[in-house]
Amino acid sequence: QVQLVESGGGLVQAGGSLRLSCAVSGRTFSRLNMGWFRQASGMEREFVATIRWSEAGTYYADSVKGRFTISRDYAKNTVYLQMNSLKPEDTAVYYCAAGYGTNLLMGARQYNSWGQGTQVTVSS
Repeated sequence: QVQLVESGGGLVQAGGSLRLSCAVSGRTFSRLNMGWFRQASGMEREFVATIRWSEAGTYYADSVKGRFTISRDYAKNTVYLQMNSLKPEDTAVYYCAAGYGTNLLMGARQYNSWGQGTQVTVSS
């Protein structure tokens, strides 16, 4: 199991950018996958992006493809979500998540550990 602490949310105008960070601590990094999910008010939690911790591989939801980039920094044990060209419909609480598997994980139920969430609000 790993522990996750998120930061970087805030209020931004449409068209602006934000970078979310997720600090990862723990011992088990083998087959680790990191993901970002979001949950808008009154909506179900939805997949945003995922990355393999130790191997190449990323995957994005169609709604964010070309605008968001997920990356990881081994030296800092941190996963990032760079969000550009933000839209009001990107407004949500964003969650970092960790799960284990040999393939990229897109389902929330595949993740074992979750961060506390960080609010992102995009004004029009």
